[in-house]
Amino acid sequence: MHYPSVAASGADSGPAAASAAAGGAEPTGAAAGSGTDTPVGGATASRNAAADGPGAGGSSGGLDPGPRTTDGVGGGPVGGGTPPVRPGQEPTGGDPAGPAPAASWHGEARLHFHQDPQGITRHQGGATAPLKVQRGFVDGEGRCQLPLLHTAGGLVGGDRLSLSLQLEPHSRALLTTVAAQKVYGSIGRSRRSPAGAWAHQELDVVLGSGADLEWLPQELVLYGDGLYHQCCRVQLGPGASWLGAEVVRLGLTAAGEGLAEGRWRSALEIRRCPGPGAAGGRWELVDRFELGGAGLAEAHGMAGQPVFGSLVWVAPEPLGGAPLADLLAGCRADRQGLVGEMACGALEQGLVARYRGPSTTAARHWFTRLWRRIRAARGLAAPELPRVWPFQEEPLGPADPAAAGAEAAGAAAEGAATEDPAVSAPGPGADPAGPGVGSDPLTTQITP
Repeated sequence: MHYPSVAASGADSGPAAASAAAGGAEPTGAAAGSGTDTPVGGATASRNAAADGPGAGGSSGGLDPGPRTTDGVGGGPVGGGTPPVRPGQEPTGGDPAGPAPAASWHGEARLHFHQDPQGITRHQGGATAPLKVQRGFVDGEGRCQLPLLHTAGGLVGGDRLSLSLQLEPHSRALLTTVAAQKVYGSIGRSRRSPAGAWAHQELDVVLGSGADLEWLPQELVLYGDGLYHQCCRVQLGPGASWLGAEVVRLGLTAAGEGLAEGRWRSALEIRRCPGPGAAGGRWELVDRFELGGAGLAEAHGMAGQPVFGSLVWVAPEPLGGAPLADLLAGCRADRQGLVGEMACGALEQGLVARYRGPSTTAARHWFTRLWRRIRAARGLAAPELPRVWPFQEEPLGPADPAAAGAEAAGAAAEGAATEDPAVSAPGPGADPAGPGVGSDPLTTQITP
């Protein structure tokens, strides 16, 4: 089962009323006559929230606050390592919307951000184990950088993480994680529930007028036979901006392990509201995916590649045609020297970028460069890399504006003159409802 990327406009009564909207098509290569890449979307729309259950974007691995034992029924290491099974726990239930096992953990974090009279964003709130809020840092423009730590060393079936973020008007924050998140396998680990259990993460975000949030967790590693579902719901006030990125590795490929029967599900919903308590609003994006099964090998899915990445930016104000074209051309230039397939395209008010390939490092580097480019397009300061990120990396590459401009011009010329039949946009006869199951998330344009 695959879910689509749907860019929505206009007021409606729910995500099902959202209409698709996006730019042209051109992943890595370019489509003739098109100034935009394909927003890498999924397949057929599905709004069955009851079948999806809660969950949300990446968190972090880290220290272990309590004892661990191996599952006496399933036995043995999972995916090349021993998962942090709770004492007496057995995964139960394969339904992502079902109840968690009694011995599972539910960590919560509630954070509130506000801007003080000096223009510095401060935060309040706290977290329950196994989540921990680490010491914050204020960058040169007054933005609050806040790292989150997941102390349990990974998620097992039935575990649940819930994060609630509220940004007051004009506050600015960057949230990241201290380390990569690990999700261990649960299918076939217990005779009581051989179908396994889903691990969930849920992120609820409310941004006030003019608020600005950058949600940039480190990557997620889904072990073989792991089940993971994430759900992210974002409500934007007038003039608010959201930038979110995620990278997921499907299986421990360096150890020769694939995802097997595991599955990764993601649901992102972004809605623009006219103001506090006001009726109406519009859907900026409804973006749903499921990666697993035959889709991991099919050309219209992951094509045998183990790493998937997604970046979404919803701008505070609509972008004009020329600035948006320049931004997308620069995003294509930023792919230089990186392995994998990369594509980007326009939303009605922002952009979406996708990565499919062999390297989490390449995906992270490209998204970091896009982060810098988006900030420059907004007239903001260049990003300061979070202190908890890998210190040995230099993802931003050369910072010479002249060189960057030359690269962007070359990418724009490439997009106007090159067409690869394998990645060109669908013709006039394309299904107006979007592609069906088996469609290529890297090369298929969703048309209104």
